[in-house]
Amino acid sequence: MHAWPASEVPALPGKGRDLKIHDTATQGTITLAPGPVARIYVCGITPYDATHIGHAATYNAFDLVQRVWLDTKRQVHYVQNVTDVDDPLLERALRDGQDWTELAERETSLFREDMTALRMLPPQHYIGAVEAIPGIVPLVERLRDAGAAYELDGDVYFSVESDPNFGQVSNLDAQAMRLLSAERGGDPDRAGKKDPLDPMLWMAARPGEPSWDGASLGRGRPGWHIECVAIALDHLGMGFDIQGGGSDLAFPHHEMGASHAQVLTGEFPMAKAYVHAGMVALHGEKMSKSKGNLVFVSALRRAGVDPAAIRLALLSHHYRADWEWTDEVLAEAVARLERWRAAVSRPDGLPADALVEEIREALANDLDAPGALAAVDRWVDAQNASDGDDESAPGLVSRAVDALLGVAL
Repeated sequence: MHAWPASEVPALPGKGRDLKIHDTATQGTITLAPGPVARIYVCGITPYDATHIGHAATYNAFDLVQRVWLDTKRQVHYVQNVTDVDDPLLERALRDGQDWTELAERETSLFREDMTALRMLPPQHYIGAVEAIPGIVPLVERLRDAGAAYELDGDVYFSVESDPNFGQVSNLDAQAMRLLSAERGGDPDRAGKKDPLDPMLWMAARPGEPSWDGASLGRGRPGWHIECVAIALDHLGMGFDIQGGGSDLAFPHHEMGASHAQVLTGEFPMAKAYVHAGMVALHGEKMSKSKGNLVFVSALRRAGVDPAAIRLALLSHHYRADWEWTDEVLAEAVARLERWRAAVSRPDGLPADALVEEIREALANDLDAPGALAAVDRWVDAQNASDGDDESAPGLVSRAVDALLGVAL
């Protein structure tokens, strides 16, 4: 599966700072200092109802991570998956009378278009769950053969008891885990499981549903969590720098994935930091596919909204915050974009070296994008209030806003 084209990232004078980021597992801020190549895995979409603003906010957060690392003169090895076979996708295809593969291909294509328009830097490896199945089957077999998984009516489940570090990603108690498992795709009430929280690794073929050859597992399809594990281990290995996604993935998805990987490899932890973006609401409720209260990037673009304004609207909220999309949020972003473009369109201006360092400092401090925007606002206000004579300043500001914030002026 191919990703989308990369926009050019302008080079800036000097060098950025190491990233301090909030880690869900430790509930604190840690400083990441990767080697020459920083490694990040971000969980991708299930391709239906893409791309809504909640998606865009999540991927914007991890795009900022890439930009901070690139500014430190590191390379970035970024991997993202597409869950192109899963119960919600099959249910949507059945509801709409569509072939599930055509639905997945169409929505994935739309997602690529939206990411390109928003200037999100693409992953080096963009992998669909279906294409990963040949690598998933051996991992499930290894877990089963090691006694870390068991069969139940043809399905194969992972035993959470096999990982002594289970629970250290989300830090939730058993009751909270059970409630979230039922809410987020698990089956804690299924009879016969060793532990209600045990997640499915391999689902035996069901009538009318797609299935693949699972060697000794029989025909079926993989569970949700093992898909990402197989892709991450194949392309990044253990101990990569960031496992990222929305806050609703901390449990069960990232918790279970970490346990799968840790039992498979005998190493801990799977990732140095577990980083989660907040949820976006609309009309007082979390934006979600099940509720249908979605604002789509593609619809905004068709309505003539500049993608740079959409990106500024996302950047105006801290990535970990839960916030609400409103017409006012977008209007403020449109107005900000106009002010910024007017300021950098002048032939000269106020010196901007200090501004570049302010943006760097804000982003290195747990991706404080609102702080970075405020710094640019101050330079723009000063630029409009006085006459500067630095001919290089407007160009430097434009390059910095593009390189570090992904906004083309």
